[in-house]
Amino acid sequence: MNINTKEKIIAKLLSSQGEPLSGQKLAEEFNISRTMIWKHLKSIEEDGYVIEAIKKKGYILQSIPELVSPEQITPFLETKSIGRNILYFPVCESTQTIASEEARNGAPHGTIVIAEEQTAGRGRLERAWDSSANKGIWMSVIIRPKISPQYAPQFTLVAAVAITKAIEDLSNCTPEIKWPNDLLISGKKVTGILTELQADMDQVHSIIIGIGVNVNQSIKSFDETVQSIATSLKMETGNDFNRAELVAKIAYYIEKYTDMYVENGFAPIKLLWESYSGTIGKRIKATMLTETLEGVAVSITNDGVLQLKLDNGEIKGIYSADIDIM
Repeated sequence: MNINTKEKIIAKLLSSQGEPLSGQKLAEEFNISRTMIWKHLKSIEEDGYVIEAIKKKGYILQSIPELVSPEQITPFLETKSIGRNILYFPVCESTQTIASEEARNGAPHGTIVIAEEQTAGRGRLERAWDSSANKGIWMSVIIRPKISPQYAPQFTLVAAVAITKAIEDLSNCTPEIKWPNDLLISGKKVTGILTELQADMDQVHSIIIGIGVNVNQSIKSFDETVQSIATSLKMETGNDFNRAELVAKIAYYIEKYTDMYVENGFAPIKLLWESYSGTIGKRIKATMLTETLEGVAVSITNDGVLQLKLDNGEIKGIYSADIDIM
């Protein structure tokens, strides 16, 4: 069965606005038999769509499942490249693993790998990430900016600004960015970001931005071990959100700020990042592989390095660490 034809039929149903779609006209348009149209419609119903067949008139879409499938994301997209190629999985182990392989195999700039559920979602340092079914956004974005590898870590900060702006636009909640890769609301984690690099010594081939956003979970959706530190947009606002719309909005801002970065460097992104930062000005503990330091986070550099002022006045650059705000 041609999956692309199935997606096109769904798009037709979604755009019909309650008017019946003739099975014969669908068959003629897609140059397939009425029987194949019927098989596609049955497959679409198995995905959770409710379709009514009206004799001598056609098919009407009665209700749709709330998914992050390409046909539900695409109507919201305002981008040129980000999200124009979407690889969708009802369930997978990790979108990041799939995206890494797709990037090596030449997937185009802007490709999104997205799943309703991950069984082996991961964050920094290979930590597990709770990716419950149909509740959040679990996706990886492949970008191919023309930059030197040394600048790739800045895209964690670019992504943080993009996701913050998207959430702010659709929820009226403004997350705080916790350096380097978390977004917090009311002091609890709502988003995690993981960036991975594929590069030669002097050339970036791809940056894979892994994004996990807690959207429609209730407190009971989370494992007891993280209920005290995790939150969702629904928990913070009392509202359910259209995840497909949020995916499209994140794609919009990732494209906007990636283009801004490539054209103008990190400086304008740095200003935006600092305006959303929940780390700068706070006393923190930075735990690294070889040492733990305490002090006041005073700024980030133009390279995205956190500047930590120790109690003796010394300024230390923190490139990678677990941060606890004290």
